[in-house]
Amino acid sequence: MDKKSSAALLAGRLGIGLIFLVSGLGKLASWQGTVAFASATGVPVILLAGATALEILGALSLLVGWKTRWGVAALVVFLVPVTLVFHAFWAYQGAEAQLQAVHFLKNVAIGGGLLTVLGAGPGAFSADARRSRRAAKPVTHAPEAEAVAPGSKRGA
Repeated sequence: MDKKSSAALLAGRLGIGLIFLVSGLGKLASWQGTVAFASATGVPVILLAGATALEILGALSLLVGWKTRWGVAALVVFLVPVTLVFHAFWAYQGAEAQLQAVHFLKNVAIGGGLLTVLGAGPGAFSADARRSRRAAKPVTHAPEAEAVAPGSKRGA
């Protein structure tokens, strides 16, 4: 992969990952309010806690580029139900329906970005690529010194 493509993947990973990290940390920072909002829509606290963990851990994975495809999978698992439950624009009227449709489509676009990273991989500027480069390097050993008497032939 060329450097431009890797730089673009890095920028995309950072942009998408930052959205999820800020959102997840925001949920933790005002946990009681988050619980109240989620409870009002029928989401139990245990499910909210799991979703918040997926959001934060997936974001960190994406940002660093470590186990990137697993991180993307976690974020997709988080994003799909959140989009369907919290941005169900078809259940609203007027301006609120328009607002929820924008949020719904924004999440669809973010999902598209996640699927792009899933398909292309994290790029060269990632922990995954660094680990792959290290694993691919051949192990070199210093040649063992052979004691050969002057004038003698090797292997004779």
